[in-house]
Amino acid sequence: MVALRVDLTVPARGFDVGLALDVGRETVALVGPSGAGKTTVLRAIAGLVRPERGRVECDGETWFDSAGRVDLRPEERSVGLVFQDYALFPHLSVERNVAFGGRGRVGELLDRFGIRHLARARPRELSGGERQRVALARALAREPKAFLLDEPTASLDAHTRVVVRAELGELLRELGLPALLVTHDFEDAAALADRVGVLVDGELRQVASPADLVASPADGFVASLAGGTLVDGVARFARDGLTEVRLESGGTVYSTDEASGPVSVLVYPWEVSLGLVPADDSALNHLRGPVVSLAPVGNRVRVRVGELTAEVTAASAERLGLAVGLPVVASFKATATRLLPRSPLRTWPAERR
Repeated sequence: MVALRVDLTVPARGFDVGLALDVGRETVALVGPSGAGKTTVLRAIAGLVRPERGRVECDGETWFDSAGRVDLRPEERSVGLVFQDYALFPHLSVERNVAFGGRGRVGELLDRFGIRHLARARPRELSGGERQRVALARALAREPKAFLLDEPTASLDAHTRVVVRAELGELLRELGLPALLVTHDFEDAAALADRVGVLVDGELRQVASPADLVASPADGFVASLAGGTLVDGVARFARDGLTEVRLESGGTVYSTDEASGPVSVLVYPWEVSLGLVPADDSALNHLRGPVVSLAPVGNRVRVRVGELTAEVTAASAERLGLAVGLPVVASFKATATRLLPRSPLRTWPAERR
């Protein structure tokens, strides 16, 4: 059942944001680079920006209709909006900030978010996670029919982000409201959303579950967003039903995908194993190169080898003695080697100022 229906066009800097999206009682994330139009969509739904054309409906109520000349004011729309910087009133206490959203449930919401002991505190006295809980409580005090979140974890440190992400995911599942959140972080989107839409320059490239975006990206940009590494090459049919790809950077790899001509080779970091010699297993692809960089991520390490990125456990990195400049072999299977039409836009464009 569709609870929130959005079909709008909003002028932005250098392009129009055009989006048609139906959201049921689920969480949908819009992911894309800075300046792609993600926040513009939220502001248009909330009534803070007026679309050039289109229609916004929620739970059978029309909030905006350019043809019918309907344009409800923000306070007339039953929407809970959590801003990226939380937008708390600095001169008001936590209790009064929440009460600004709606006075009837203040005590209940303070208890629900575990912030009753902070009721008299001012926003400047709170941590990032505490400020977010106050912002969520204030948004829910309006008893909204739709929930909008703008970069909900962007201003949090890495440890707090993990904790808050888990709390927020539980809250969204419990509420059962149509929720739309925007983020530039695919990990956030995958953890919090039932579906993810990729927005680039105001255009919705693909909408699918996080797993489907990884398994079947519409193009190289979506694949890159989902964490894949893309390497250009030229494909031709080979023996045993395989496709051979000669990489522009040197070397040859094989894929079970069918393709011919210029392609982008997609490999995800978790599909790549590293060794000092080629892996003695069923992997057909072995690319040699020096370690370019190492980046610890929790208990794992992201290792850049030439144009490829591998993700290995910290224990494996230590066992292999990985260090920048060390020659290694990156191995991966033909079944894990996806071939996509070559795309001129595969990574985040420069942020717009």
